[in-house]
Amino acid sequence: MKIDAHQHFWQYNPQRDTWINEEMNVLKHDFLPENLLPVLQQHQFDGCVAVQADTSEKETTFLLELAKDNAFIKGVVGWLDLCTENIDVRLHHFSKYKKLKGLRHIVQAEPDGFMLQKEFQRGISALEKYDFTYDILIFPHQLEEAIELVSKFSKQKFILNHCAKPYIKDNKITIWKKNIEKLARFKNVACKISGLTTEANWNSWNKKEIQPYLDIAFKAFENDRLLFGSDWPVSLLAGNYTETVGLIENYIQQFSKTAQQQIIGLNAINWYNLKD
Repeated sequence: MKIDAHQHFWQYNPQRDTWINEEMNVLKHDFLPENLLPVLQQHQFDGCVAVQADTSEKETTFLLELAKDNAFIKGVVGWLDLCTENIDVRLHHFSKYKKLKGLRHIVQAEPDGFMLQKEFQRGISALEKYDFTYDILIFPHQLEEAIELVSKFSKQKFILNHCAKPYIKDNKITIWKKNIEKLARFKNVACKISGLTTEANWNSWNKKEIQPYLDIAFKAFENDRLLFGSDWPVSLLAGNYTETVGLIENYIQQFSKTAQQQIIGLNAINWYNLKD
């Protein structure tokens, strides 16, 4: 099976979606399952994992409703307030939705130290009981903090989003490489090969400049802890779906067929428990 392990849906709301700035006009539209399904079918994908883009329980419910009505949405990574005292109550409530597979918080927008708060870590400690993953969305300067977080929860499944958004456009790689390798030593952490084209120059990126970052991620996490994700529709800022998929499918031609199948689908099934 081929699974796109990272994409988003939204009904565009300029008051809410303030992160979509004037340079991002291509994103100022509704992006819904009927827009994605033909693209997935064109590229012979069997399904996808829908990931939160807004920090609200309403967002989580919205994605779960879409998943209920669209069988190709195999799983949802939603949002709940992990810092709230009643996090277990909220987790218990949402655990009845079988397609909810994990949670994410947009930590890249938070101040340093956010992941090390006792309230946040209390929330992380509650996830294992419900077999929920936690998707780590950060910038490279937050990798050391992520390493410290992960070191405290050896049984919790973590999935790093977008390889921690390396500074490809600025050709910065050394410190990111060191910390990616440290994080990858924890076997309960996987990594999404996603969102890399939008970290390069949107209009002029090429596979040659992205390859060193792929080389590092693939060597660090190896084939059983890497998940392909398109980051559609955000990826449209830097090219169409064919270009986004092509970057990774061309890169993994060097590996065995088994490894290719892991990266393009089987790992997503295993890490997000999509077997149903």
